[in-house]
Amino acid sequence: MKISLGSWAFSFGPYAERPVSFEDTARRLASAGYDGIEVCGFPPHITLQKYPDKASRGELVRFLRDLNLGVSGYAADLTAANPVAADKQEYLDLFTRNCEMCVDIGSPAIRVDTVAGAGSIADDDYDAAFARAAATWRDAAGIAQDFGIRMVWEFEPGFAFNKPSEVVAMHDAVAHPNFKVMFDTSHAYMCGVVGAKQHGAKETLDGGVARFLEKLEGRIGHVHLIDSDGTLHNDETSTHRPFGEGFVDFDALKPRLLAVPGIEWWCIDLCFWPHSWELVEPSLKFVRGLLGNVKLAV
Repeated sequence: MKISLGSWAFSFGPYAERPVSFEDTARRLASAGYDGIEVCGFPPHITLQKYPDKASRGELVRFLRDLNLGVSGYAADLTAANPVAADKQEYLDLFTRNCEMCVDIGSPAIRVDTVAGAGSIADDDYDAAFARAAATWRDAAGIAQDFGIRMVWEFEPGFAFNKPSEVVAMHDAVAHPNFKVMFDTSHAYMCGVVGAKQHGAKETLDGGVARFLEKLEGRIGHVHLIDSDGTLHNDETSTHRPFGEGFVDFDALKPRLLAVPGIEWWCIDLCFWPHSWELVEPSLKFVRGLLGNVKLAV
């Protein structure tokens, strides 16, 4: 198992007005001893506009190689094309361009979400919107497979289709072997234990995060680790609380997470936390502790 950290932690939310550059973020992670970095595809980090061709992306690869950092995934900016909307081709065209980015920077996975916010879909369109997203993602998963890239969906309370049963149903509906679910421990707590921002009747799971993980057996393609205190950030998405300050039982989850097949990376996600820069080293120490305090190498 290798450990990375998502670069968006230093460009979103509290860091948006004074973001830390991707380069400085990478240098910090390398100095701390991380095995890799998960790449933010949103401004001001590694966007299609900032890195428009193989040459510019090649420079990025050399920069990371010199730091001995691998790439665990790419959080693509797909906000300009909504998979829930009817224009499938617009989404697929943008998705394809982001898959090209993944290949060029050596990312094994591309992250997607529904773009549509929780509560944004009318009741009479809800089932049809679900079906549209599934159909679009089925085609996208095939495109990603052709590029040799795994497609992973990050469910979370701030986006549509966030009930545990909907996460399972979406994976079933897409029905493509290259479409997997990203398991974020904070989102799993908010969606499976709290039942935050769900459509219609609230749905929670007896057994909490561990039970959610069990329900997704055979469906998980990537893992994000962070704690949860049961609250939302700005009434939108899960509060990504520092390890040890929330309710996620990582000691109980560890053997189950390690048993998930095909997972090479655990990515630490400090998104929207106001003091994430100071948590780079403590977070790595915590996750290494889960893995037996062994130094991992790329």
